Amino acid sequence: MRLSRTLATGTTTLLTALGLLAAGAPAQAAAPLAPRPPATASAGSGPVCWFGACYDYVSGRQITDTAGASVRMMQAAPEVAKGDTSSHSLQELALQSADRQSTVEIGWTVDLGLNGDTRPHLFVYHWVNGQESCYNGCGFVSTNRNVKPGMTVGAGSSARYAIQNVNGDWWLFYNDQAIGYFPGSLWGGSYTRAQVVTAFGEIAHATGATCEDMGNGWAAVSTRSSWIDSYYLAGAADAPTLTVSATSPELYSAAGATPTSFHLGGPGSGPC
Repeated sequence: MRLSRTLATGTTTLLTALGLLAAGAPAQAAAPLAPRPPATASAGSGPVCWFGACYDYVSGRQITDTAGASVRMMQAAPEVAKGDTSSHSLQELALQSADRQSTVEIGWTVDLGLNGDTRPHLFVYHWVNGQESCYNGCGFVSTNRNVKPGMTVGAGSSARYAIQNVNGDWWLFYNDQAIGYFPGSLWGGSYTRAQVVTAFGEIAHATGATCEDMGNGWAAVSTRSSWIDSYYLAGAADAPTLTVSATSPELYSAAGATPTSFHLGGPGSGPC
């Protein structure tokens, strides 16, 4: 299956902490931190700390009603804390329901705990009724032998990421190739259009200062910084118009914003 002509040319994831492990049993590795579209925290309010971790964002968001969206993004290999399996740096596109409880996500991530290395990897994720799931699975149906969630992507290159609802299922696309879908049955058929579209960079880390790069580590004002552009909506009455903000602009900034693009990035509090 190919991305629809309209969208293509418009070019779219305890026991030890609770002391419940049996004595002498090996500790379970912590699950990778889920990618979380930005909450409603105001710009410049600082990291959003929830579910045992802190998240910083530079995001472009639109409230609308749409069957799909796409963006083109720079892919990078941001520095993350060495040996830290509980942090990540990513860029992604997310579509959500009006109450933000149902979500479909696609993007690239640098996540040692998830991927076993610090190269950028393609990922997909979804939420049902506000409940996190898992990366690259938990109902996802892969349909492409060559382009699959979890594969490495080229740092320094760019790619188009897209999400579109087709006949009730949420299909995901990488460079206009369908890679698979989340069946609409995961939501009981109740989630077929999105009302919140967000394209963003995200840093997840333990509480406290963060050294992780966002994007390629360059501040957004640099012409060398990472970017998101060519934002497009499918089956929406509204024109594509992103509102861009940053939770910690002194660490991770936005610049050069237009209705369909922006630069983003930064080195955090310093080298890891």
